[in-house]
Amino acid sequence: MQRLYDFIRRHPTGVDSFWAVFLLGISGVTVASGAGQGSGEYFAVVPVVIGLSVVVALRRRAPEKMLLLAIAMGVAQLVFGVRPNTANFAMLVITFTVATVGERWASRLALTCSLCAAGISQIRWPFEEPGGWAQKVFVVVVMTVPFVLAWVLGDSMRTRRAYFDQLEERAARLEREREAQSKVAVAAERARIARELHDVVAHNVSVMVVQADGAAYVMDAAPDQARQALETISSTGRQALAEMRRLLGVLRTGDVRESGEYVPQPDVEQIEDLVGQVRQSGLAVDFKIEGTPRPLPSGVELTAYRIVQEALTNTRKHGGPNAGASVRLVYFDDGLGLLVEDDGRGAAHELYEDGGADGAGHGMIGMRERVGMVGGTLDAGPRPGGGFRISALLPLKPAD
Repeated sequence: MQRLYDFIRRHPTGVDSFWAVFLLGISGVTVASGAGQGSGEYFAVVPVVIGLSVVVALRRRAPEKMLLLAIAMGVAQLVFGVRPNTANFAMLVITFTVATVGERWASRLALTCSLCAAGISQIRWPFEEPGGWAQKVFVVVVMTVPFVLAWVLGDSMRTRRAYFDQLEERAARLEREREAQSKVAVAAERARIARELHDVVAHNVSVMVVQADGAAYVMDAAPDQARQALETISSTGRQALAEMRRLLGVLRTGDVRESGEYVPQPDVEQIEDLVGQVRQSGLAVDFKIEGTPRPLPSGVELTAYRIVQEALTNTRKHGGPNAGASVRLVYFDDGLGLLVEDDGRGAAHELYEDGGADGAGHGMIGMRERVGMVGGTLDAGPRPGGGFRISALLPLKPAD
């Protein structure tokens, strides 16, 4: 059945042509039996029947023109005395079609003709049975009702289609606006990350300058100290180059800090202080460090700090009353693992599935952008048993 329905939808003109041929055959049988013509006007019956069959065949391709053709065939019937026959069913069909998909003027014209057709037919071919004017009025009403119902049904379908088209347009517009907002949020977050990474690189370059000046000062008096300073410059330079590679491709807005100075960015060691501040705000947080702490690239430390900060902020916003959280930092041989969980009521679905909008700062978008810039992975979603979980793995070396 589904295949048949799909075929009908793909070939509307073919289906209409089939019914037109069927109507032509039935009408031909009626005409041949002598019941379809009046006053011996056989020469007018055939064109009328063919014209009404064409109306059915092309009703969806040119509804307005087919309506005019149907009206012309009706006028021909009145002029040549061709009594209504089976082919006149096409007038009911074209009335419904024009009311559904035709122009407004055509729909009004079809309604007007539908209201007048039965009365004009009764005047042209009076009802011969006895019963007086009341019976004639009854016959006119009975013949008019199907046309009016066809027009009403078609107009209702037109209104329904217009309503659904409006809903689809509104949904498409909202989707475009949502995508635009998401792109704006990503661009703003990348600009913020770019500024922070710029500060990190500037800090490393400042260290290199200081070390170079010191090495030049003690070059002759203390060669060992100069060699150590050069090694520090080398390692710091490599780290700065790594940060610059992450910076490439990230858009940066033209605004600058009001103070005009570059300040050190948060690192992993300050996560414990961050946890302490969150505890003072009333949120119970369990903090543990596993593995052997060691120096990490500045970008990795900044990313870890921001992930913990945003995760605890989301817990305060969405976890509900009496929620608790836990923060785990795990030092691996090749990376740093983060696990932030809470036992609250959980964040909204949009936080981890539909772009990360949290109503204030698009926090999840920021997390994914930060983790992506250092070549790491992020997993966020509901925690089994309730609450929310955010886990991240930050490699010590950037991805190729």
